[in-house]
Amino acid sequence: MKLSPPLMATLFASLLAAGITSTQAAEYALPAENSRLIGENTTYVVPNDGKPLEAVAAKYQIGLIAMLEANPGVDPYLPKAGTVLTIPSQMLLPDTKREGIVVNLAELRLYYYPKDQDKVIVYPIGIGQLGRNTPEMITSVSQKIPNPTWTPTVNIRKIYLKEQGITLPGVVPAGPDNPMGLFAMRLSAGKGQYLIHGTNADFGIGMRVSSGCIRLRPTDIEALFNSVPKGTRVQIINQPVKFDVEPDGKRYIEVHQPLSHTAKDDPQTMPIAITAGLKKFKSNAETNQEMLKNAMVRRSGMPILVNKGVAESDSAAKIATPETANSAAAANVTTAYRQ
Repeated sequence: MKLSPPLMATLFASLLAAGITSTQAAEYALPAENSRLIGENTTYVVPNDGKPLEAVAAKYQIGLIAMLEANPGVDPYLPKAGTVLTIPSQMLLPDTKREGIVVNLAELRLYYYPKDQDKVIVYPIGIGQLGRNTPEMITSVSQKIPNPTWTPTVNIRKIYLKEQGITLPGVVPAGPDNPMGLFAMRLSAGKGQYLIHGTNADFGIGMRVSSGCIRLRPTDIEALFNSVPKGTRVQIINQPVKFDVEPDGKRYIEVHQPLSHTAKDDPQTMPIAITAGLKKFKSNAETNQEMLKNAMVRRSGMPILVNKGVAESDSAAKIATPETANSAAAANVTTAYRQ
């Protein structure tokens, strides 16, 4: 399932009314090679300002889905004033080569490792919606395009007309009304049909809404565009579960809702494939089986400490669950966004 045009229009209108602006990218010191834990979670008290959850997400450089995973039951259109939100700024680096750009589809994040710099920059992204998936691949940046034009395919023009009643022109000129934004980087894979680009609206970041490309907020794509050299390695992976044993022996697991395969899938309950590595991590004598099971069910998108002998309250695992969330409607919205 994808967002229906009325639902998209309602949320988009609320975002425009809120006057959302994004801040600088989330930058982290790169941990040692035998460590993957970065950042710290924080909290935020919702003010009585009438702004949607996306305003908070943009402020802290978080995707909308990540905010909803961390705060189930919160109204994405109008969070209740006084609500204490978890800002999920702690994460495990993906289990892959730390080079160039790494996109983890399942967590809707892009990691950029600048060459010869001891840091990683993390951006929330929008990716391909159900049926127009962003594929896993190892590729590179083949072209950097400032002020791109957009040439929608015949199929995309048909979809816009059918689903939104919009007749697209053969070519959308460069400028502030271009859905690709002001900056784009073409990937060398395939026929060059996949790009990392901006957008003319903040709506859709941290969600599955594109036709297969990778979408960033306007300030984020500008910063990335100005930092990434042509020829940079790009790896796109799909890791809904990340796990790690830190040098101090702490064992973490970070579980995201997996990407839907069909319109009937519920990302909160659909099975997650157990890899050989995860099976080994799970069966280790130092892993608390009950806490790991809870983390797999909860799917909070945040690192959870699962050592034996650690109290659940100390592991950060004792957080709201879909069962205790105060809004079934918001839970349904989360599923719609994720699919």
